[in-house]
Amino acid sequence: MTHDSSVRNTPMNNGERLEDMLDLEKHRLSVIPKKEPSTSERWMKYLGFPIGIIIFLLIYNMSTPTGLTGAGQAVLASFALALVWWVTEPVPTHVTSLVLMVFLVFTNGWDQEKVLGVLGFDVIWLNIMAFVLSSILVKTRLAKRMALHLIVKFGKRAMPILFAFILLQLFLAPLIPATAARAVMTLPLMMVVASIYGSTGDHPNSFGRNLFLQNLMGINVFSSGFMTGSTANLIALAFIFSMSGQRVYYTDWMFANLPIAILAMLAIWYIGPKFLLKLKEEDKRPHLSGGIEILKDQLRNMGPMTFAEKKGAVIFGAVIFLWITDRYHMAWFGFEINAVMAAVVGAVVTLLPKIGILDWNEADIPWHLMIFSAGAYAGGLALNHTHAAKWVMEQIFMSINMGKDVNFWVVYTIVIAINMYAHLFFTSKTMRTIIMIPFVIALAQQLGYNPLWLALPAAFTIDWVVGLPINAKPNVILFTTGQYSAVHNILYGLVLCTIGVVLLVLAGMTWFRFLGITPGF
Repeated sequence: MTHDSSVRNTPMNNGERLEDMLDLEKHRLSVIPKKEPSTSERWMKYLGFPIGIIIFLLIYNMSTPTGLTGAGQAVLASFALALVWWVTEPVPTHVTSLVLMVFLVFTNGWDQEKVLGVLGFDVIWLNIMAFVLSSILVKTRLAKRMALHLIVKFGKRAMPILFAFILLQLFLAPLIPATAARAVMTLPLMMVVASIYGSTGDHPNSFGRNLFLQNLMGINVFSSGFMTGSTANLIALAFIFSMSGQRVYYTDWMFANLPIAILAMLAIWYIGPKFLLKLKEEDKRPHLSGGIEILKDQLRNMGPMTFAEKKGAVIFGAVIFLWITDRYHMAWFGFEINAVMAAVVGAVVTLLPKIGILDWNEADIPWHLMIFSAGAYAGGLALNHTHAAKWVMEQIFMSINMGKDVNFWVVYTIVIAINMYAHLFFTSKTMRTIIMIPFVIALAQQLGYNPLWLALPAAFTIDWVVGLPINAKPNVILFTTGQYSAVHNILYGLVLCTIGVVLLVLAGMTWFRFLGITPGF
């Protein structure tokens, strides 16, 4: 017995344990992890199933309200059921998506051809190709090398390594506008570091939950710091210009909102592990005796970059270069290579015999994630197509019933809060922008305000799509790792959004006034 214990504690044995942790082939995203639900999660499953059905029946069978079509009512009822089931998970999330697609068709909410056609959308193809590219980092061990560098530098304690990832997402945000691309690029690094701290998809711990959720928050929120952070930002500015004649420039947006994004992420970096999902003492350090020295030895033993690693870096780097330089493609090539086609080109090179790196079976594509995404997008698009989402937002704005004598800052706060939390009802930033920003501009004009005073701060909330796993592509991608639940996502997301509302309201009264975005009275 004594002999066995001493063997388990030798540095060599710990090195083998680390090697096992760093083997990402054992943590494939295409394999759905099986987790034992907690007591509260078990109750949510039991209650969520009937509650979802009851909500569906109540909405579907109520008298159709004025302004809402029968198809819109059916879509609203179907989406409400799916939303309850996605959160409580009485059935797997991808099965809920299939149920939603069936309900959309059977209730005549949306055409079958359109529902099934969602699988052909560019966002689905981007996800598939991005996972092929992400597999390069795993097979060539580039992810392992980068993660070891990161954790050797910052990884002696949990809080510094969490902070390092926040800095990484801040650095990548202006370089790679596609949030899904940033999620896929950094996902292998998250998986390696989580494994080193003892968190896996089937056995997640407090460190893994905080790591993945903070990266999710950073990927989305830092996009709000830059005008080019998402297409939806540009659409919002186009509305502001076309409806009010006021142009907003890149630096106007960045100087105004990037400080808000940074302050919010610093707040959640501290609050998350300290209060929301409190780090257990055993999860604050790597799960290895011998600590950082073993990690340094592992990095040293990897030696110089292999030819396969260099080839993988070139392919991945070329795709990233195309993502970053998309605005120059027309001048360079005479045509544009968008994010989807850049990923397809990279995947083609990756899979070519002799030239590439991967065989098809080595590409870790989580098809259950694609089904989950398809259902979410079908529901969101159906809400938009039937104008059900617009109807819901109209009811919210009408219920407020603001008159011209109301204080500007009351209106401002309400507009910021509605636009911040409205993402919970949408699966597309673009759809939300198209619906919400014209409302805000019209409200400002009705009350006699400069539309910029309300519309630009409202536009700053567009990328804060962090409340649910279905709200954005990075959310869907990271959720499939099994490192956290929908409830964890809601908790983290709503707290961060509330921090964002507070910061944007305070900025409206101070920083934005100094910049001339809000009125100086």
